[in-house]
Amino acid sequence: MTITSLRGRRILLVEDELLIAMLIEASLEDEGCVVVGPFGRLSDAMTAAESEALDGALMDVNLAGERIFPAAERLSARRVPFVLLSGYGDKARPEGRAHWHFESKPFEIGHVMAVLDGMIQAAEAKRA
Repeated sequence: MTITSLRGRRILLVEDELLIAMLIEASLEDEGCVVVGPFGRLSDAMTAAESEALDGALMDVNLAGERIFPAAERLSARRVPFVLLSGYGDKARPEGRAHWHFESKPFEIGHVMAVLDGMIQAAEAKRA
């Protein structure tokens, strides 16, 4: 699957499970994305969410017991679209964040990238 509109996009990747991070990273690179990360710790994700030029993000909800939500809040404030990946499904959604997009693990990477691509394009259309 090729999503040409992802080519050249800077995508933050936050995932603490090495094999999953490698799978996602390789898939993003195959689409021509510039991968920022992968990061497996909340502190590193926060630094990137605050300082990197980003077009979008794919982030695991649970990083060794820490929730990714502070980084998600920062990306929301910057209007950077993101997809949260969770083994807990919608049960992991914090109160008041119905607009955050969650995908359950296990996931199909092509579907997740297509969702992220659609979110990026919608965000760009709002800015135009």
